[in-house]
Formats: sequence, C-alpha cells, structure tokens
Amino acid sequence: MLEIANLTRAFGSHQAIADITLRVADGELVAIVGPSGCGKSTLLRCVAGLLRPTAGQVVLDGTLVTRVPDRLAVVFQDYGRSLYPWLSVADNVALPLRRTRRGRAPRREAALQALDSVGLAGMASRYPWQLSGGMQQRVAIARALACDPVLLLMDEPFGSLDAQIREDLEDLVLRVRAERGITILLVTHDIDESVYTADRVVVLTGGPGRVRADVPVRLPAPRDQIATRELREFAHLRAEVGRLVRGAARTKKGEAA
Repeated sequence: MLEIANLTRAFGSHQAIADITLRVADGELVAIVGPSGCGKSTLLRCVAGLLRPTAGQVVLDGTLVTRVPDRLAVVFQDYGRSLYPWLSVADNVALPLRRTRRGRAPRREAALQALDSVGLAGMASRYPWQLSGGMQQRVAIARALACDPVLLLMDEPFGSLDAQIREDLEDLVLRVRAERGITILLVTHDIDESVYTADRVVVLTGGPGRVRADVPVRLPAPRDQIATRELREFAHLRAEVGRLVRGAARTKKGEAA
C-alpha cells in the first residue's frame, strides 16, 4: 500500500529526516515513535504530499506522491483548530466531500454514516464548541472516514486528551480499522499507545530522523485496555521500544554535545 524509499527532507541546512525506507502493507497499522525533534511529523507531511522531499520518494498504492493523494485523510492533534466552529458537526464532516460528491443530500448521508461509526449519531446538529475535547476529536476522525480513505495518517491525535478518553479513542481506531480495512500510519510520543494499537512500531533516531528499529507487535486480537496491558508480552514490548527511544535520545544529546 505505502512505500517510502530513501526519503530525506531538509529545511535549508537542517535535515529533519534522512534516508528513511519503510513499507506498510494494505490494512496494516504502523506506529512511528522517537525522541522529540526526530522528524515524525515531517515524515507524515511528506507522505501526505504536503511537503516535497529533498530526496527519495513516496509511492501510495502504486502511484508516486507529488501532491495530496485522493483517498488519503489526516487527523491532527489540535482538534480545536481543525474544526470550523460556525459549522454544525454534520457540516464539518461533510465539508471535504464537496470535492468528490455532488449534491448536499449524498454528502450529508455520508457524514451521518461516519458520525454513527464513531458513536456520535445524535450529535449531527450540534456545533464543535458544544462538545467535549474527546467528542471533537471523534468528529475529526469521522470527517476523515467520510472520505473513505485507503490511507489514514494520524499525527499525535490523542496527545492533548486525558487518559480515559485517550484509551476510548485508541479502541475506536482499532475497531474502525478492523471494520473498514484502512491502512493507518500513526505518529505518537506515547510508547504504551504505540504498542497497544500497532502491528509494528517503527522507532526513529534523534534528528535527523532515521529508522533505528522496526519492532513487530504480535499481541492477540481483539485488544483490551486491561487484559492486553496485563500481558507479559505487552510489558516486554513496551520496555523494548522504550529502550530504543531512550537510546536514540541519548545518542542525539551526545552528538549535540
């Protein structure tokens, strides 16, 4: 589904990511972790076609990415800025469909179906400012799903939410992925979240970001916030990924010194 080959992105003399090569299979959920400033968000923006690589390439479903691809959706961390406060919840979800679907009725029907899939069927007529933070992020996820994406990019989507809501949304993403077979690339700073949600965890080095490790996650499905986190395998994977991230951070500090 997604092939990243020797991807490098520089901003002037500063390299954010360097020589990243990564493949993501159809229907796979891959989490990207690494120390602060390692280029995780830059990588995601290159995949989305929002940034042009300095070197290397991104191929999505057999097509070279030179602009924002069709059937690609992004969920950002800052849900407060990604929703229009003067539009209803349903109209926020339907907004991107103006490019692909003619007629208000078909767009609204798709929006209502997407809201139902994230547990917000009764909130269509409300406005974002009338919802909690967790509900607003569900609206952002519904907007992405309404586009029927083959690839969903998530940039620290739960970073500003409290622990309980975060866990609920992690389970929502896993359920939607299972129901729709969507390929997901998830950037997160939370190691527990990466292990709980992903099929693989890719660890980047300190900036410039390079692939330090690609860790397979073979935890049983369906996953459960209590039972899965109690597993010995979960604790082992969390510790392994944690050591890799901390090692990358120490290497970066050593190089800076």
